[in-house]
Amino acid sequence: MLAVLSKKLLSMVEEGDREDVLRAIEFLEEKHAGQRRASGEPYAVHPIETAIIVASMGLKKEAIISALLHDVLEDTNTTYEELKERFGETVANIVEGVTKISKYKIKDVSSEKAENYRKLFLATAKDIRVLLVKLADRLHNMRTLEHLPKEKRIRIAKETLEIYVPLANRLGVWQIKTELEDLCFMHLYPKEYERVKEFVRERRAKLEEYLKRHFIPKLKEALKRANIQAEITYRTKHLFGIWQKTIRKGISLEDVHDILGVRVIVNTVEECYLVLGIIHNTFTPVPGKFDDYISLPKPNLYQSLHTAVIGPKGRVVEVQIRTWEMHERAEKGIAAHWAYKESVNLKDNSIYGWLKELVESLKGSKNAQEVLENIKLELFSEEVFVFTPKGDLLVLPKGATPVDFAYHIHTDIGNHCAGAKVNGRIVPLDYKLQNGDQVEIITNPNKKPNPEWLKFVVTSKAKSKIKAYLKELEREKQIQEGRGLLENLAKKLNIDRQELLEKIKKQEGIERDEDVYLLVGSKKLTKERIYQLFGVKKPEVKEKDQNPQVRVRMEDIENVAYQLAKCCNPLPGDEVLGVVAKGKGLIIHLKGCPNLEHFLKHFPERVVHVDWENAQGKYPAIVRVWAKDRVGILGEVASTFAKHNANILQAITKSLKTGEAVMEFTLELSNAEHLKRVLQALRELEGVEKVSRVVRA
Repeated sequence: MLAVLSKKLLSMVEEGDREDVLRAIEFLEEKHAGQRRASGEPYAVHPIETAIIVASMGLKKEAIISALLHDVLEDTNTTYEELKERFGETVANIVEGVTKISKYKIKDVSSEKAENYRKLFLATAKDIRVLLVKLADRLHNMRTLEHLPKEKRIRIAKETLEIYVPLANRLGVWQIKTELEDLCFMHLYPKEYERVKEFVRERRAKLEEYLKRHFIPKLKEALKRANIQAEITYRTKHLFGIWQKTIRKGISLEDVHDILGVRVIVNTVEECYLVLGIIHNTFTPVPGKFDDYISLPKPNLYQSLHTAVIGPKGRVVEVQIRTWEMHERAEKGIAAHWAYKESVNLKDNSIYGWLKELVESLKGSKNAQEVLENIKLELFSEEVFVFTPKGDLLVLPKGATPVDFAYHIHTDIGNHCAGAKVNGRIVPLDYKLQNGDQVEIITNPNKKPNPEWLKFVVTSKAKSKIKAYLKELEREKQIQEGRGLLENLAKKLNIDRQELLEKIKKQEGIERDEDVYLLVGSKKLTKERIYQLFGVKKPEVKEKDQNPQVRVRMEDIENVAYQLAKCCNPLPGDEVLGVVAKGKGLIIHLKGCPNLEHFLKHFPERVVHVDWENAQGKYPAIVRVWAKDRVGILGEVASTFAKHNANILQAITKSLKTGEAVMEFTLELSNAEHLKRVLQALRELEGVEKVSRVVRA
């Protein structure tokens, strides 16, 4: 088997590179000797198959060798230095970029996964072939997934659909994207997969006959009269795409009539538009079904004209028109840039721009959840095309606001954004930009980022820059508080403030005054520790000066202003605490609420205990439901609420490209026990994958 695969790979490599590739094959066979895959076949089969996928993308020697060796750092005793010495620094860097960090033994699984992604994207920013090799690796693993236990198959397929499929889409590698989608579809939704597969098998022959006998001959004749040379082919839409269409449009499989699409490939851009005119004159165009991706290419470099027409016998036929160069790029995406040369400058490329922004946001992410959220945010977003006042085109995620636009232009413009004009009219900063909008940002040097912006911005760059600014603001505040605290301590200890500073710096190994203020202001360096440094016992606090936490019962504060925190929506029976807020009275928070944690950490004196028992009435709570998207799921969820006497105040639903539905409901409930019963009933519904109570930061 290995000999056959090696021969196939070498036949795909340029003659002058075969000796080096053969040397890499021999090296990996030696390193992986004795290792077996879950299927029982020699482990070396996997890297060679991965290299074949990389070669089929048109990538050259260095990428192919990197694919062959992509597991040697992780799974064998090979070192980076050994790889660099034997195969060069470029290959060593690509392999290092693809290698997981699991050997460093990070205990938390989500943190390990997040760090793997962060490492992968940081390496990709230096050489995008890192990501292309990773996609080839994942594709072959998906092709052989049936040898793993069911639970692991589902986990890997879900991760592939959530991360690697949109990555392939972003890079424009259509062949890999569609195959990955169908493989994920097969493992995650086997019944639906078989149903769509059978549907396509039954319909394909009739549709092929229709195109061959009625549509394509008529189109060929029209092009011949115009003296245009073109290749006309047809393709079957992939199974996952067909299934997604039924979900997106809420239709049955029987209502899908365009499982085959026609593609016209010509030599020049001018001919693309000529062919479009001929098609629209020969057949009746379907209104609203024309897209010009030649004038406005997709961020993944994809270019084509898309149209739909009513062909003979009243059938709707979708048609793509493109040049040969566009066709190569559509199939291979960013990999097409390596079809003829090994080294490519991507600095001005729109894909590189997207990748650069993603990497910038990951550098600012401090925890695993934030890393994963930023990656998914960038990968899943659809695009909206907008213009600067000078007419330059910008591509932003759908749902982007003027604040996202401002940060996309420059961080300083975002930080000082005071207002915005869209198409010459003043709009609110949370306005959702639409295709074709011309956006002008109004700046003011005195304007600062507002924490409220985090509630509506959608780009990871805007989120990370706003958070960074607010963090710096908090840092400055802590420095000022630390300076004031040290002033007071110096007076109590009857010494000069600078003398106090120098003593602390020497004892704690700190160089700058500012760092001391920060430690004191953030409570990381306590008063007790400073008293210890000077051998002074902490002054006793008189009984009347102490401020013990007040313990109250909810029933006892009817005449005191209080309200329930909207961030966590506590219910009777929950463990709760109260926060004394100026001008608002007592705010009741759920234990574990992020906002409550902030007060416990920074203003513990404002937190009081609250007993909340025997409360009457109805109270709001937010519930989020993740489920397989199918016809009727929303009705079943709503019926479950009604059955358990939970009134729906608000509902927000969204269908994801992964085939999942995310539903968020604001409910009226009696108490925590009532919520518990509702959540349990939801978990028992068919297709429901996850149910949770929503607590917002």
